Amino acid sequence: MSQAQTTEVFNCTPEQFFKIITDYEKYPEFLTEVKECRILQEEGNKKLVEYKINLIRSFTYRLWMTEEPFTKVSWVFDSGDLFKVSTGSWVLEEDAGKTRATYTLEAKFKMFVPGPVAKTLVNVNLPNMMSAYHKRVEELYG
Repeated sequence: MSQAQTTEVFNCTPEQFFKIITDYEKYPEFLTEVKECRILQEEGNKKLVEYKINLIRSFTYRLWMTEEPFTKVSWVFDSGDLFKVSTGSWVLEEDAGKTRATYTLEAKFKMFVPGPVAKTLVNVNLPNMMSAYHKRVEELYG
């Protein structure tokens, strides 16, 4: 199982950052590997979200996203052709008018991916993704 965790401080409020991370259908606008993202189903504070991404080749997967307004978004794997397991979360804390966001991911791939390659896929993509979120915050709230 590949795991990654990082904490970053974003120059916006937790409410503003929460709006960015829960606006799934806008992900293709700023996350280059996400080609399409759409909400398929809603049940209370849970949403079934389908992601179409391009990492070396195209993949589609669905995650159940659980939203706890302004403090946390967590997910569990539903189905798809990339993962056997994908769980994770964003935990948001207010930090002097900014957002301290901790991102955690645990993933197990469906196809055989050697451990070092899986770790690289997860850990190399993470800084790029965080950079994209910083740019999005700057774009919207800068």
